[in-house]
Amino acid sequence: MIYLLTFLLTIVLFIKDKEKTIAGVRIGIKKLIKNLSVFLNMIILVSISLYFVSDQMIVKFLGQSSGFIGLILAMLLGSISLMPGFIAFPLAGILLAKGVSYTVIGGFTTTLMMVGVLTYPIEKEFFGIRVTIIRNFISLVVALLVSLLVGIFYGEIII
Repeated sequence: MIYLLTFLLTIVLFIKDKEKTIAGVRIGIKKLIKNLSVFLNMIILVSISLYFVSDQMIVKFLGQSSGFIGLILAMLLGSISLMPGFIAFPLAGILLAKGVSYTVIGGFTTTLMMVGVLTYPIEKEFFGIRVTIIRNFISLVVALLVSLLVGIFYGEIII
């Protein structure tokens, strides 16, 4: 949907001002080519990481009886790399079917989509070191709050 919207807006901008639109597209293509090697390295690192973390290992350490340690472990695993929702949500469904608690799944998927250690090199290129660290730390805190709220909502955490 967002790609279609971007394409349509580019067409509208092209109709309005061809020269500026072409210049903008050229700048975008140059930045894409410049960052392509960084993206490729990130994909390789994520693939290697996922190879060593099997479903059985995740369920073993994040199962129903893992408690707060399981939540912290899930958040650490989820923080390895940023992943989009179309990968995170099916993975959450697999974990849920294997008996992982909603609290742990909330922490895992939230950090999976908001916190990224392996994506740090890319992020610092765009935002700088300070903003990258602050953004990841705030995202980690928000992920913890979200997972605790999910746990309270589903009755897994009693206040």
